[in-house]
Amino acid sequence: MQVPVVVRRMLIVAWDVASWLLAFLMFVVLRYNGSLTDVQWVSGWTYTALAILLQVVGGIISQIYLGRSRVGSFSEATMLGGSVAAIAIFLGVAFAIAHPAFPPRSFALAIPLLALTLMAAGRWAFRIVFRHELRRGTGGEALAALVYGAGDAGHQVARLVDNAAPAPYRIVGFVDDDPGKGYLRVRGYRVLGPGRDAVELARAQNAELVILAISNPKTSLIQELSDRCTEAGLKLVVVPPVREMIGGRVTLGQLREFNVADLLGRRPVKTDLHEIAGYVTGKVVLVTGAGGSIGSELARQVRRLGPAKLILLDRDESALHAVQLSLYGSGLLDTDDMALCSIRDHAALQQIFEAHRPDVVFHAAALKHLPMLELYPEEGWKTNVLGTLNVLRCAHAVGVRHFVNISTDKAADATSVLGQTKRLAERLTAWYAQHYSHNYLSVRFGNVLGSRGSVLYTFKAQIERGGPVTVTHPDVTRFFMTIPEACELVLQAGAIGKPGDVLVLDMGEPVKIVDVASRLIAESGRQVEIEYTGLRRGEKLDEVLLSSVEHGAASEHPLITRVVVPPLSPSEVLLDPNEPLEAGNLMRRQSNDGSAEPGPNGAPTALYEAVAK
Repeated sequence: MQVPVVVRRMLIVAWDVASWLLAFLMFVVLRYNGSLTDVQWVSGWTYTALAILLQVVGGIISQIYLGRSRVGSFSEATMLGGSVAAIAIFLGVAFAIAHPAFPPRSFALAIPLLALTLMAAGRWAFRIVFRHELRRGTGGEALAALVYGAGDAGHQVARLVDNAAPAPYRIVGFVDDDPGKGYLRVRGYRVLGPGRDAVELARAQNAELVILAISNPKTSLIQELSDRCTEAGLKLVVVPPVREMIGGRVTLGQLREFNVADLLGRRPVKTDLHEIAGYVTGKVVLVTGAGGSIGSELARQVRRLGPAKLILLDRDESALHAVQLSLYGSGLLDTDDMALCSIRDHAALQQIFEAHRPDVVFHAAALKHLPMLELYPEEGWKTNVLGTLNVLRCAHAVGVRHFVNISTDKAADATSVLGQTKRLAERLTAWYAQHYSHNYLSVRFGNVLGSRGSVLYTFKAQIERGGPVTVTHPDVTRFFMTIPEACELVLQAGAIGKPGDVLVLDMGEPVKIVDVASRLIAESGRQVEIEYTGLRRGEKLDEVLLSSVEHGAASEHPLITRVVVPPLSPSEVLLDPNEPLEAGNLMRRQSNDGSAEPGPNGAPTALYEAVAK
């Protein structure tokens, strides 16, 4: 039965009162064999009574007895020790001066120490009994769990389970890969063996699930443990990555079943907010493609840094409505910070730049679906190349000092129209940085899990329809990041990048697409087949972050690598770099330079020639 809080606190007060009384009697018996003069008895009882009074009054004033700290915690022990020391000093001095018949100094020194020892012992006993009662009270609904990891996260999990009422889990033991922890007990729970025996030990202990209590495990460890648990019929529950915790501490509510995001690995992303704030806070910031997955998350993170104004630009009015609603809780679309414009339209774009005169631009607008651009390469050229050039020209015209172009890993050793057009966008950005000495740079990363049109959405839709889930090849791998992680690194890259840089984000280990599909099918609980369709035109079996001719150099951030790309002048893209950048200019350029015939895959010949340089 749960003891009411008021009763528990009254019991603690009563125990502290009893501790002073017992301390006085113990000292008299041990030191004086119970023989004191009448005057000494009166002095001793008076001293003890005053100590009790000061203890109770002081404990209420300092809120020790009102629940300021957990019973038996380090915080409470510190406060309790301080209050007893203050009482001992005050009464010792007062009695020595005002009461000549007061017993020797050892009386005033020993009794407070004995009382404090008894108080601490009582609290220790309370914690032991309370923990035992909690463990007994977990009941039949608590799931038997084996904890993988006896480090800091494992200790936190054990503490949370012990203190929860009722606890959702009942810990049957720990496993850990560190041989030095073979005899360790975590809050009384034994380390039963090494991590490689986790599934066998879980079965032996009749556990129903395994809790992976490692904050940043390798992807290979997570996948292997997940497969073994699935085969054994065990659930796998994971401690969240550090970036999802509050102050680095685990809560029971954060423990969750293993999901597809865990396949990415959980590297902690450390961003220097001071560096980022230096070029964003108090500035006018414009985000192109703000209605997209990356653009909208960038907008959210930029807004938290306190820009003077945040302009969100997109050609899709519905996407702008959604991002305004998520950012501000209003979707009226009646403010000038919501800019409806296509980056292909130079004149309209120029008006927006001149009206707002941004200091910082994050260029996230792009066409990104590889198979579609293979069918319609000129559309990729118009948006990813000419559109980027439009944004660069407008940014330079109004004096934008920081320009961050969002690129893709497909720009390295480009074999697709998407990769080739994004490679040209990187080179154009580098030209503006070099030619005008502006801090213009590109950031290159791979697939973003959860972005619109990503495999996550595709696979989930196919699973909802009953399958099959289509995967191009059983061995195809891709780099993945979560959207918040990618945007944090984009902001950091903008702070540390040098003019003309292409900054490549560390994507961790490549992930097999079939593993993502299998995990999503397992999460759905459905029986869905996986069907292999073969690699599509322009696709690679494995993506790379650096091309064969690129050499990465370390940057100030451990997860960001710096590479250099050759600049590409706008004059090599357009016949007249000063004329309006409309789609028709591309066709006129092709006619005038004798390259009117389309190149490979139907893409403009000029595109392939420029990439080859």
